[in-house]
Parts: sequence; C-alpha cells; structure tokens
Amino acid sequence: MDYHALKYIHIISATLLFGTGLGTAFHMVMAHFSRNIKAIATVSRSVVLADWLFTAPAVVIQLVTGGWMMLLMEYPLDTGWLLAALTLYLIVGACWIPVVWLQIRMQKLATQAIESGEVLPPLYYRYFRIWFALGWPAFLSVLVIFYLMIYKPDF
Repeated sequence: MDYHALKYIHIISATLLFGTGLGTAFHMVMAHFSRNIKAIATVSRSVVLADWLFTAPAVVIQLVTGGWMMLLMEYPLDTGWLLAALTLYLIVGACWIPVVWLQIRMQKLATQAIESGEVLPPLYYRYFRIWFALGWPAFLSVLVIFYLMIYKPDF
C-alpha cells in the first residue's frame, strides 16, 4: 500500500476516533444531566457499543497505519514529534480503558436502579465524575496529536 492510501485511511480513522469520542461524550453528559435513569441506561449502553464498533477498531487502525507510514517515510522512532505523539497516544489509551469500564458499570447501575425502582446510587455519581475527569486529558491529548501529525515540529 502506498503512503497516500495509508494516510487517507489514517485520517479517516482519526476522524472516526475523535468524532465518536466527542459524540458519545456529549450524549453521556446530556443523559446524565437529564437525571432520567432510563435515558442514562439506554445512552450508556449505546456508548459502550459505539466504543466497540468504532473507537476500538480506529485505535488499532491508527497504530497500524501510523507505524506503516513512519516505516515508509523512514522516520526514526526517536523523532521528537513522533515520540511525543506516541506518548500522548498511550495517555489517551490509559484514559480510555478505564472510561469503557466505567461506562459499563454506570449502565449496569442505571439498569439495576430501573429494575429495583430505586434512584441511582452514589457510586454511579462517583463513576460519572471519574469518567468526566478522564475525558479531558484524552480529548486534549488527541488535539495535540493532531497538531503533531500535521506540523511535525522539530524538537
């Protein structure tokens, strides 16, 4: 596969990764603030599904196409911008893995509250705060990765 085809796939998967992340985060926040337990259960179930259908494959495609392009372009792994992008990629992953777990747990807590006719437990709100906090470093890291991929600054 040539460089431009890889770059096209890389850009499409980056768009999917960023767009899905932003869209699912928006819907989780909106469902949370609606205080509607059924909406929270439904949206969190859909968000987890979107992560498996779109986010997870895009994460893999990003790594494969990015690595392949770096080999074609013969960039050494110790290139400053590339090292920074890979470090940020790991930070995003370190945030995303617990986020998926939290989304699954929040969905289960909402479903249990519906089934029992109770309100959401305090644990749900604790999970939501952690989920929300983990989203920020991941979101900002992706923005910086975009910058690094486009400008490839020399440092």
